[in-house]
Amino acid sequence: MSTRKKLFFGFFLMLALAALFVSIRPQKGRVVGHFDRPDVPAYGARGPYHVGKRDMVMSGERPLPMIIWYPAVPDGNTEAAVTYPYKIKMGAPFGRVTIATATGQAVEMAQYDLSDGPYPLVILSPGFAIGSASYAWLAEHLASYGFVVISPEHQETLDPQNELWSAAITRLQDILAVFAYVDEQVKSGGMLAGLVDGEVTAVIGHSYGGYTALAAAGAQIDTNSFETHCEDAVKADDPAAWLCEMLLPRLAEMADLADLDAVPEELWPDWSDSRVDAIVSMAGDAFFFGQVGLAEIDVPVLAIGGTADKDSPYLWGTYPTYEFTSSPRKARVALEDAEHMIFTNTCESTAWYAKPVVGEFCADSVWVRNEAHDLVNHLTTAFLLAELKHDSDAAAVLAPDVVDPSDVTYAAQGY
Repeated sequence: MSTRKKLFFGFFLMLALAALFVSIRPQKGRVVGHFDRPDVPAYGARGPYHVGKRDMVMSGERPLPMIIWYPAVPDGNTEAAVTYPYKIKMGAPFGRVTIATATGQAVEMAQYDLSDGPYPLVILSPGFAIGSASYAWLAEHLASYGFVVISPEHQETLDPQNELWSAAITRLQDILAVFAYVDEQVKSGGMLAGLVDGEVTAVIGHSYGGYTALAAAGAQIDTNSFETHCEDAVKADDPAAWLCEMLLPRLAEMADLADLDAVPEELWPDWSDSRVDAIVSMAGDAFFFGQVGLAEIDVPVLAIGGTADKDSPYLWGTYPTYEFTSSPRKARVALEDAEHMIFTNTCESTAWYAKPVVGEFCADSVWVRNEAHDLVNHLTTAFLLAELKHDSDAAAVLAPDVVDPSDVTYAAQGY
């Protein structure tokens, strides 16, 4: 059974009840070092910039917490380390539950390094009900190469009442809100003035965050394709068909939340922002869109997924994203036998109450997670350097005959 299905259908209650009555007492697990490993691929090694981290809250009718990672001025404290919680956002009365932690290299509230700014903006959309800090491994890495990464804390929760359907709409609103926030804050005197170039941007994400990235680039929900896909999945007894059961009956409510008069018979509205120059979808949920909806994307795309993923199956997400987008430059990475949660943080310390379930989030049957992260860092960094900074050396490593076939099955067009 998939991790997401277990969580939605009762498995999370044990974790929530334990977290309600105890404080977190982490137990140290074996830590696999990865910052300076000699076998890291070129762009998987840390970049030249020091990295800072700040927590922000976007005010408004729906306050939206965010984490920002950015190039920072070194403060001389080379021993500083930040601890990132791996949080699952539970429904009331439990709130956010930390199941594990990992150590990073960013410095809290470090001074902005404006010497090479403004820097391209990367918006990172987390997986459903997963905290933004759970993707710090990737956010820090991109910041070290001269990107500013902003990750919104989407306000959905893991609740048996099912917030999957509403998140499909509110997440897209969140991304547009982040763009509006950046527009204000890059002005003279704003919090991001001189740091962020809001006209050179990418959106990246994992799982439901991959869906969010696809929609931000122009993919449109296709009612007919969605319904047909789900009918076929149910008939085939596909293990991922439960996602259809959670979403299809709520299409009318989704349309209402999106201020539509009715469920569109075919394509839903375009919720993209014209400033999105590239996207990265990691195990992204692309089944909403189908061939016609995905064809609306014409910006460069990097699609990465694991072939053993039971939550967002490779053939539901990564494969069609590459096949059907209209992008002149695109790449597809199949991490052979990798599972869905390989894109989240390592779990160096685990809360004792999470021991029965933490394997679902922190372990993979075949891959060493840090090695997978090195590879994803390498390819994602090269892709964003190529597309947002026009780095020809980075673009060259995306050529089909350059990527090491022993690690992945790879396809690329335009590189």
